[in-house]
Amino acid sequence: MKVLFVVYDNGSYDNLFPMGFGALGGVLKRDGHKISIWNQDIYHWPDDNLRTYLDDNEFDVVIFSLIAGYYQYQKMKGLSKAINNSKNRANFKYIMGGYGPTPEPKFFIEKSGCDVACMGEGEITIKKLMEAFENKTSYANVPGIAWLENGELKQTPRAPIIQDLDSLPLPPYELFSMDLYRMKRMPNSQSTDFVIPMMSARGCSYKCTFCYRMDPGYRKRDPKALLDEIEMLHKDYGATYIAFQDDLLMSSVAHTEKVCKEFLKRNLPVVWSCNGRLNYCSEELLQLMKDAGCVFINYGIESMDQKVLNNMKKGLRPEMIVRGIEDTLKVGISPGLNFIFGNKGDNKETIKKAVDFLIKYDDFAQKRTIRPVTPYPGSPLYFDAIEMGLLDKDNPAEDFYERKHLNSDLICCNFSELTDDEFYECLRWANKTLMENYFNKQRDSNLAQIDYLYKEKDATFRGFRHSAGQLGGTGDKQKDKINRGNEVLDGMTNWENTSVDGERFSQQIFNSKRNKSLRSFDEYIVRKEARAATKKIEKVLFN
Repeated sequence: MKVLFVVYDNGSYDNLFPMGFGALGGVLKRDGHKISIWNQDIYHWPDDNLRTYLDDNEFDVVIFSLIAGYYQYQKMKGLSKAINNSKNRANFKYIMGGYGPTPEPKFFIEKSGCDVACMGEGEITIKKLMEAFENKTSYANVPGIAWLENGELKQTPRAPIIQDLDSLPLPPYELFSMDLYRMKRMPNSQSTDFVIPMMSARGCSYKCTFCYRMDPGYRKRDPKALLDEIEMLHKDYGATYIAFQDDLLMSSVAHTEKVCKEFLKRNLPVVWSCNGRLNYCSEELLQLMKDAGCVFINYGIESMDQKVLNNMKKGLRPEMIVRGIEDTLKVGISPGLNFIFGNKGDNKETIKKAVDFLIKYDDFAQKRTIRPVTPYPGSPLYFDAIEMGLLDKDNPAEDFYERKHLNSDLICCNFSELTDDEFYECLRWANKTLMENYFNKQRDSNLAQIDYLYKEKDATFRGFRHSAGQLGGTGDKQKDKINRGNEVLDGMTNWENTSVDGERFSQQIFNSKRNKSLRSFDEYIVRKEARAATKKIEKVLFN
């Protein structure tokens, strides 16, 4: 069968490989189906371009997938209109899946006009559903789907979760526009990096009340199989940065150690980032992760108040958080510091604790902000909101998506002790304070750049209009001073990119063991520039 994946525009010029479609694509390709991809996220086509594309091409199945967010919901409505207005609509089945429709299939079927909504993991479901389409048999034997029959919701039990993730086929990367998808920028990535997202596991062993991810249990991939895929991505597609997108690579100390040791064994010129848990952090483990190429760990901290942490079932203590972040910075890994506000027990004091923490431990690798907690459908907090009367009990999904969840930075439901006006004032103060902290640092760096330019007659400076203006950190205060100066100086042009350098590179790459990891002349130039810039900044800052 001819299948079309519809990849919606994510609202950014960073293009992230659609892992969900990659997983489904592996199964569909193995079963002999022909896959096409409509890439709105890459080309930023208007929604109606999809209608034209469907008018001009024949498909048996069109698949759309989305997570539970207001922006994604709005994209779904616009693209569903284009799909349903196609002159060929009667000739193909429209399938919808993902975290969005899984907890509220009837709502999404009605809003999208799709024929079938898939719930939960999709690999088993899509295989059985395609067989039902081909054989024109009943949906009743297909696990994990919902559909409307005479206006009444029909639903089958979920497919069993997949325990052996390594039994699944690899994504058919060759079918995707990898040269464009790999350009996603991540914290502590370099301009020369090619970033590809991956899953090292599925599920999570924790039950935070605000989380809408509903995969039960934690299932991890074998580290050897994981690194086999990474090695292939590096060799075949030039990946230099792997962004692990699963809930929790750091599921245990033992598993994290196994992954790190496999990275070290392969000795690939690849760095990586992951989501982590602060209760597993130790300086020894973090140092191993650093040695294995980890440059960024995204931590869900959420609050620095023990009562609030307990209310959201986070399983953390403030002293554990402080120790873990300090150790992360100490070894030179940049931490993602994520906070939410508006949970049960939150007040003016708890948000001040969060702001104080963020400013104290900010390494300026990212802009730091605090968002209001959102009761996404399927989360325990969603059902709390219904019970507390914060969402319409008769039609909570409609209330959530159409009226309450306006964007990720505005209140959807206020679970705190504050009035809504007080709530917004807290968020305004907190995020204004955090932005001032960030841009004050950027201001200081830019002013230092001017002094260095004119006092030292810096011939490597390209121009203020070309400066990246990004800040970053390693956790080492002395190194950070150098790196921040290096970053704002933008000294990555006007160097000796000559045949002399090319000849020198050739000699180094082929005759020196120390430089065998160098893969190209361009990489050599980048390293050369970095060393030269560091020396210049050291002279200014420390002499």
